[in-house]
Amino acid sequence: MALLSNVNDRDNTTRIAPQTTVPRRWLALVVVCAALALDMIGVGVINTATPSIKQAFELSESTLQWVVTSYALTFAGFLLLGGRLADVFGRRLIFLSGIAIFVVASLGAALAPTGAWLIVARALQGIGAAVSSPAALALIGELFPQGTERDRAFGIYSSVGASSFAFGLVLGGILTDIFGWRSIFLLSVILGLVVILGGRFVLPVDTGYVRQSLDLPGAVLVTAGLILAVYGVTQAHEYGWTNGLTLALLILAIALLGGFILRERLTAQPLLPLTLFQLPTVRTATLTGAVFFTAFNGLMFFGPLYLQGMLHYSAFTSGLAFVPMSLTVIIASNVAGRLLARTGQRLMLIGGQLLIAAGVTLWAFIPLHGSYLFNMLPGILIMSVGQGLAFTAMTAASLTEVPTAQQGVAGGLNVTAQQVGSGLGVALLVALSTARTASLGSDAVATLSGYHWGLAAGALAALAGAVLTFWLLPGKSELRP
Repeated sequence: MALLSNVNDRDNTTRIAPQTTVPRRWLALVVVCAALALDMIGVGVINTATPSIKQAFELSESTLQWVVTSYALTFAGFLLLGGRLADVFGRRLIFLSGIAIFVVASLGAALAPTGAWLIVARALQGIGAAVSSPAALALIGELFPQGTERDRAFGIYSSVGASSFAFGLVLGGILTDIFGWRSIFLLSVILGLVVILGGRFVLPVDTGYVRQSLDLPGAVLVTAGLILAVYGVTQAHEYGWTNGLTLALLILAIALLGGFILRERLTAQPLLPLTLFQLPTVRTATLTGAVFFTAFNGLMFFGPLYLQGMLHYSAFTSGLAFVPMSLTVIIASNVAGRLLARTGQRLMLIGGQLLIAAGVTLWAFIPLHGSYLFNMLPGILIMSVGQGLAFTAMTAASLTEVPTAQQGVAGGLNVTAQQVGSGLGVALLVALSTARTASLGSDAVATLSGYHWGLAAGALAALAGAVLTFWLLPGKSELRP
């Protein structure tokens, strides 16, 4: 990389230009995608290992949830700080540092003598993932010039993420059954060490970075605000939205995030330059990230409940039921990466979200004793095509026209929006579903009706995203990268 002499007027930060040979770029992409696979496999395997973990440490249901929640809290909370660290200290350094944190945390989880130790290790894993994820997106933006090559790179990146999650669901069941739950964390240690070794050889060396303020007050405000927001939503799942602690957490989160926005407007070197939202692509990618993951995770929440609770699938078989989703996303993402330069981000985002809405809508009408082949699989496949199209276009849009020196925090912003959809969005769907079920009774028909309402709301979110994308990226604002 070389330091360019031009300075962006809006943020007064120096742009960095990639000077990496073409073959080396693609090797670097392999390393970045391997890090994403490490992340997504880790998310997938833990879902199948939680029953064994519960039994090993004799954990209650409320304590067991923290094995998953602790990761979600720190991951969401540290994303923007992780992006800023990458922009200030260099993408390679922060990327490898995040993976190193993840590896150490995984080893701690594998050796955990108590449930509390495991929960702390999982929280540290979330910090490692939050530090490395924005740097990974920024590395792609840095390595590949805006255009066809970057689109293809994001298509590959998206397909790896989808396939790794499904692979993790299956692999977690196999490893837990044969070697025990600790083996899933040892696998993360091995994969993480491979990523670090590969990264040291093929990722471009950080040069030309101008050290700036980290905006630590802003970092504290947004990190604390996001953590409290996620924690508040978690409490709402268990105790309800009107619970005193839930309301207190959410009000405090809103106050902290409001303080963060005020801080960013006033400081000379903000953690999150609010000028990023002047870019229609960034606004649209942020919105799409939230509604995309509301609809997607809505199906991933209600789908297994339906399969296991009403059709009596095992956890392993339930995981296998969604494997076609990942295979379809792999194909759709790669096709999207090749076509994005022709279609433009606007058309692909709208089309992808409409397909997601259509696929989830099919699940919103699923019968009590449905057939996987005729009632479930069509919706999964249609939604998966939409996923591949929308996620590739969204990821590309999140960095389009963003100054290179701000692409770390821009990537962190987009992943944060995804977490908002995964957490707050799904919580709202669950609240709607629970209310519908409670109004009808407690039998299977009432429960299924609640699922229908929750899924329908998820489909409406995706539909609203498509309409708003059309509004936010009209005519000349649509960029053909």
